[in-house]
Order: sequence, then structure tokens, then C-alpha cells
Amino acid sequence: LRSITTVIYSVIYVLPLSLCVMEFYCESCETAMCLECTEGEHREHVTVPLRDVLEQHKSVLKNQLDTVRNRLPQLTAAIELVNEISKQLTERKNQAVTEISHTFDELEKALHQRKTALITEVENICNTKQKVLQDQLSTLLQGKENIQSSCNFTEQALSHGSATEVLLVQKQMGERVSALARHSFPEHPHENGHLECQVETDGLRRSIQNLGVLITTGAVGHTSVATGEGLRHALVNQHTTVTVTTKDKAGELVKTGNAALRAEILSADGTCTEAEVVDNKNGTYEVGYTVRSEGEFTFSLLLYEQPVRGSPFRLRAVKPSDVLQSPDDVKRRVKSPSGGGGHVRQKAVRRPSSMYSTTKKKENPIEDELIYRVGTRGRDKGEFTNIQGISASSNGRIVVADSNNQCIQVFSNDGQFKMRFGVRGRSPGQLQRPTGVTVDMNGDIIVADYDNRWISIFSSDGKFKNKIGAGRLMGPKGVAVDKNGHIITADNKACCVFIFQSNGKLVTKFGARGTSDRHFAGPHFVAVNNKNEIVVTDFHNHSVKVYNADGEFLFKFGSHGEGNGQFNAPTGVAVDTNGNIIVADWGNSRIQVFDSSGSFLSYINTSADPLYGPQGLALTADGHVAVADSGNHCFKVYRYLQ
Repeated sequence: LRSITTVIYSVIYVLPLSLCVMEFYCESCETAMCLECTEGEHREHVTVPLRDVLEQHKSVLKNQLDTVRNRLPQLTAAIELVNEISKQLTERKNQAVTEISHTFDELEKALHQRKTALITEVENICNTKQKVLQDQLSTLLQGKENIQSSCNFTEQALSHGSATEVLLVQKQMGERVSALARHSFPEHPHENGHLECQVETDGLRRSIQNLGVLITTGAVGHTSVATGEGLRHALVNQHTTVTVTTKDKAGELVKTGNAALRAEILSADGTCTEAEVVDNKNGTYEVGYTVRSEGEFTFSLLLYEQPVRGSPFRLRAVKPSDVLQSPDDVKRRVKSPSGGGGHVRQKAVRRPSSMYSTTKKKENPIEDELIYRVGTRGRDKGEFTNIQGISASSNGRIVVADSNNQCIQVFSNDGQFKMRFGVRGRSPGQLQRPTGVTVDMNGDIIVADYDNRWISIFSSDGKFKNKIGAGRLMGPKGVAVDKNGHIITADNKACCVFIFQSNGKLVTKFGARGTSDRHFAGPHFVAVNNKNEIVVTDFHNHSVKVYNADGEFLFKFGSHGEGNGQFNAPTGVAVDTNGNIIVADWGNSRIQVFDSSGSFLSYINTSADPLYGPQGLALTADGHVAVADSGNHCFKVYRYLQ
């Protein structure tokens, strides 16, 4: 575009200001020139007649103009949409203000009515009590007056009356005085003066302070994602679900519910299949549906009437009888992978490859988040037998604990084999059953050796440097390094967590066998978050527990089951830069994602190449999730949308 502008400028503006005629064009300098210039400063450049390139440049400019003009309808539509949403927002704001004003006006009216009723009731109670007291007071005053008048009259007769007068009144006044002396007056109060109003306002004030909730989210459709095989495939008359994870405009997870999500499933003839949306109240939603006939459908997921990423989806429904059953599609009993004896057997499902999967690359990247897998069962380079721990270094290496081959294998971030090291044995520097592995800030590779009951430290090129924990550890499983360089290991057999300095000095340990917050039942792997807090997977308690750097319990999450946020023996754990906790759910053969407080967010989509008893987890340098797929004797790297 710059070259075209130069030509136009040269032709239109330079020509009138010069006696030179611009007849040539320098392709090197992208400018028009005269004959004299072709023999001067441009003599070594490729020059062509201006008329030969003018039409070409005009054509290019026209094409570019057409291209940019084609954006105008899109921008116009976007402007109309944003204006419409802005208008809706203003209308709903006005509705909310009106509703708030009406509600509080009604509350004020109700308060005034209650005030009037209380005052009226107070007046009535007081009047009733006063009537009783006034009647009693009247009786007492009358009695007092009678006694005083009788006493005065009698005393007057005694003091000043003659003998005849005293004798005349003695009988009459004597009887009267005696009667008054014997008379029972209501001397005890017939009522009390108790009357008060108790109004409990603390709770009411708290209620008023919390009265009314403004419901909104930052969720938008174009960044929110839907996962699950049910986006593309379904079985007739079988309930199918997919998960929608809402995100804001920046792609950050929305952690609250109440978003307006709607699902629409239409067949080719326009028949609509009803779908139910369940709000998990944490930013994720379960969309469930049951198709009643086979065929092709359009599956739309609309968030605030805008499509989520990838929507609408092409959904195909088939009869269950048309699906080939995999011989592996059965529940199998699998021994606990902890390596220790006496553990309870756990049920796991070997999940077969998708019945719809092919070698063709998926059209929708959300459907298939697998980037690559490495390994098969074997003893050669790039082969594994009972792969356990996995770690990723900041310099782009993936380190794997190949447990039953008694070695450590190292790969590049794109899965290329780099090296392996380790010799079977029980001497320092040898490996008997490596289970956990991590890389410290110096690049040293730290290995938890379950059967040797110690932790070995190797240089980045596999040279043995030191071992720590011997004599203390009973069966270290997972290992991690915190911000202070401390080495943290979950001792599966001792059911506790040890924290060592890098020289092997014990800093502290916490935990014991049990089910309480500070107890474990076969802890497996550990991770450290950006607050230097310790995250531990508690295998047989089916939970994840979080402690501070000193081992003080903070919180836990998870329970036994197959639902969202439930576990069937959690194993690997990792924490991303946002503090979200990623957990390998061994018995359910899946990977779940939780926020920093333990609320369920989503799954890592592993449906294209299902897991079988996943163990260790790690986040690679480029932000992907690497998982040790123990039952399939390989490790896999999945795209992780934070």
C-alpha cells in the first residue's frame, strides 16, 4: 500500500511542480521517476515504464480496497449488536432501579404500618393496666377517707364531748371503727408497671444490609468453551451431557453462576430436542439432552444469545446397536498403584478410544485437546512400564519417572527423546522404584524412590549428587520443591508429608494415618501453589487437602464419587499460574480443574485418547498439561485453556 501511495503521490503532486515527466518506475525504491533519474541515482536499479506498472498497482489497490470495504458490513453488524446490548443493559438497569425503589417503598410502608400497630398495641395494653390500677386506687382512697373521717369524729367526741355525748356515740362509732379495722382493703397491687418494647434490630439490620442481590456476570460467548463428546455424537434414547465453562472477554474463568445459557438442538426437518441446563454456580454448566431419533442435528449453545466458541456444532445421533462395543469397555478391578501392600483395591474403568474417533484431525479444536502422546509398553528409549511421576522444567524439558524400568527419561517439550539415566539397585545413586520426580530451580532432578525409601538428587545431565530422607521415609510417592528450595514429599506408607532442606535436614513433617483434616490414607502426590501452600492428594480419602508452608491445615475439597468435583482415588496434582488446581482422578480416569478455593471448574478433554489410571501431572513451560498415563504406559500432553 505504501508503494502505491508513493506512485500516486509522485504522479499527482510531483509532476505539476517539476518540468520532469514521470515516465518510469523504480521497483527497488518503489517510486516514480523521470528519464534523467534513471541515468542518475537509479541507474543500477531495475526500472520499467510507469504505464506498465500503473494498472497493476491500481488493481492491487482496488483488491485491497474491496477487502477492507468487505469489513464494513461486519463492523456495522457488530456496532448494531453492541448498541443493542448497551440498550438492553440500560433498560435492565432502569428496570432494576424501578424494582429497587418499589421494593423499598413497600418496605417503608410495611415499617410504618408496623410502627403504627405497635404504638396502638402499647396504648391498649397501658389503658387496660391503668384501668385495673385506677379501680384499685379508687377503692383504697375511699377506704382511707372513711377511716380518717371516723377517726376524726371519734377523737373529737372523746376530746370535747360530754359524758352524755360519748355514751350516745360509743355504740355507733365503736361498731363502725371495729368494722373498718376488720375490713380487707386491696393493699397489694392488682397490676405491675412492666411495659416495654423489644425490637431485635441487629438481625434486621444485617438483613437490610444484605437485602437484594445484583446478579450479573462477565461471561461472553466467544471466549466460553464447551467440552464433551456429546457436542458431536449421541446415542438415541440415552441421556447425554456436555460441560460449558464460561469465560470473560480476556479468556479468564468466570467463577460465578447465573449466566443466561440456552441450548437449541434442531433436526434437519426443524424438530427441536429439549435440553436442560444445570447451573453449577461456579461458572460451569451441565447441558443434558436425549435425542429420540437418529440423524444429523444442529447443536447451538447460546450464552446471552451469542454462540459459545465453536457453536453451532454438528451432532450425529446413532442407535446403540449401531455402535461397535469395545472389549475393554467394561469395569475392571485394578490394584492400587501406590506400590504398598495391604491397600484396598479400587475400581477403575478402562475407557476405550472414542467409538467415533479417527486418524483425521478434528475440525473443532475444542473437541480434541490432545497435542501428542509418547510411549508404549517396553524397556527401550521412549518406552515405559508403569509410568508414575512427571515433571516439567522451565527450560523446556519433560522428565518422567519410569517406575518398573527403574529409570528416569527426559524429553523435549515437543516430545522428542533426549536422554535417560538410572541403574536398578539399592545403593546410593541407583533406583529401585522411582515414583515421584520434580526439577528444582537449579535444574537438578529430584526423584522419590518408593522401594529404596529415600529421595535421590541428580544433576540435569543425570549425575548422582546426593540422597536424603534415608531412615525417615517409609515409602515416598510424590515430590515437589517450594519457593524456599525445600523438598516436599508425600510418604504413602507413613501417611504423612515430610519437608526437607536441600541438604537433607528435616524442616518438619505433618500428618498421620486417618480420615481427619490433618490425617491421610495413602497420600500420593504434592504440589506447591504461588502462595507457597502445599497441595496433597489423599488417595483413599478421595480428597485434596491444602496446608500452609508450616503444615497447618487450610482446607480440603472432594468426596468419593463420579460427579463433578468428586474423586475415585486422586493421584497427580499441579497448580497453574492463576492458582487453579489440576487433579488426576485415577479411578475415574479423568483430569479435573478446580479454582484456588477448591470449587470445580471444568475437565481437561481427554476423550480423543482416553486415560487409563492417570498418575503424575505437570504443567509444561508453554502452559500445557502433561499427564503420566500409567495404564497405557505413555505420557500425554493436552492443551490447557486457562
